[in-house]
Amino acid sequence: MDLQAHLKAQQIKIQDLAKALAVDASFMSRVVSGQRKLQAQQVAKLAKYLSLPLADVQAYFLSIEVQKLLAPYPKLVQQVFKLTEERMVNLRSHKVASHFPIPAQFDTQLAALTRLQQQWQDLKPLGAAQILKLKSFFHTAYTYESNRIEGNTLSLQETHLVVNEGITIGGKTMREHLEAINHQEAIDFIEGLVQNTAVLNKEILLQIHQLVLKGIQHEPPSPLLLDELMEGYFDFYERNKRHLHPVILATEMHERLVSIHPFIDGNGRTARLVMNLILLQNGYTIVNLKGNPKNRLKYYQALEQIQLNHAHTDFYQLILSAAEKSLKMHLEMGG
Repeated sequence: MDLQAHLKAQQIKIQDLAKALAVDASFMSRVVSGQRKLQAQQVAKLAKYLSLPLADVQAYFLSIEVQKLLAPYPKLVQQVFKLTEERMVNLRSHKVASHFPIPAQFDTQLAALTRLQQQWQDLKPLGAAQILKLKSFFHTAYTYESNRIEGNTLSLQETHLVVNEGITIGGKTMREHLEAINHQEAIDFIEGLVQNTAVLNKEILLQIHQLVLKGIQHEPPSPLLLDELMEGYFDFYERNKRHLHPVILATEMHERLVSIHPFIDGNGRTARLVMNLILLQNGYTIVNLKGNPKNRLKYYQALEQIQLNHAHTDFYQLILSAAEKSLKMHLEMGG
């Protein structure tokens, strides 16, 4: 499909197209030329107006984004498409699998996590001062490490000053400040979801993602264009949330969202927040993955093993170990 050629062949004017989508004609002209993007609902309106299959129009706009991404790397095009095809095969296999066996090597560790979780629940209710102390420590550390994985250069102390004291750090970008503030707000948001017993769904995922990028992304991306894969994502959650161990479920939902990569930016932070939402809903504590170079490399290598080789062991081990450490630290500080 070529949008410009289709409009010319059907003698459709840019002004009429802009009116149908309720956008400015100059903006619509840049959309047609590939310079601007439409949001998901606008893509659907466009397909309906042109009497074209929605999948064809979605594929057209995604192809433009792919072209832009690959333009600086012409020698890598074939390799990128080969790896992408392998990942998509893996993701589609995720969709059809309603349940899968957890390697027996994790049985003992999962049982230990369940015992630690029960010990943590037995400590409640904590006093207001204890809760404030724990949140100040763990939430700030989580914000620092999660943003660090994505390249944020604020130190732990600087992150504390930004999110808890409202202080601006000299020499740091506005984006880095906003990433810290937004992430802290996103933690508060998921804790509110836990208190209100909200059910994870597409709307909540979009709300988390929007909080992560609030004030950073001037033009919001078309969210969740990979409808089939995202449908499988939430279908997996619904079919497995009652019988998978909560830590494994949280780990799977984390990895699957990162692998699908439905957003232009903020996928990693959003996936880790979704993971922790599920953990908190099941009485566990926030899992904080370290963002120093060594641990960040382990994190990405573990994800790569799943995406390319269908090997979950390293990623399971990474999250389970972090969950155990978190519970023990909470028990130590809350006891």
